Amino acid sequence: MQARMQNPAVVLSGAMQPIQELFKAVHSGGVTGEILELVHLRVSQINGCAACVDGGVKTARKAGVGEERLATVVAWRETPYFTDEERAALALAEAATRLADRTDAVDDATWDAAATYFDEKQLAAILLMIGVTNLFNRLNAPTRQIAGAWG
Repeated sequence: MQARMQNPAVVLSGAMQPIQELFKAVHSGGVTGEILELVHLRVSQINGCAACVDGGVKTARKAGVGEERLATVVAWRETPYFTDEERAALALAEAATRLADRTDAVDDATWDAAATYFDEKQLAAILLMIGVTNLFNRLNAPTRQIAGAWG
């Protein structure tokens, strides 16, 4: 396998620094690292971004996500390994990633479930994690970034 080009955020000077600043902001939002990494991993799975799935598994593991949950996040609804709080974050991640799949991109039930567990600052952090992950997925997948090449 070979990438078509370097990651566009690396090619254009000045692009990576603001993205890294967004990640810093996300991690200052009061959401656990485990939840943020589960969200990142699930969004990357949906988008089929091999580089981000690979990196997401590694960072989730470092954040304390166990092997059972890493192996089953793709089927989180059908497994007993996730808390209600994690399920609410994962449902929000799926809805906010699949915007075109329904007329009401994030329905009230999904939003209300997330708002039960997370305050406004935490919701902002989760939504920014979803957005930044989608950005990286959309940079990495078309350019065929190689899983494992970033670290």
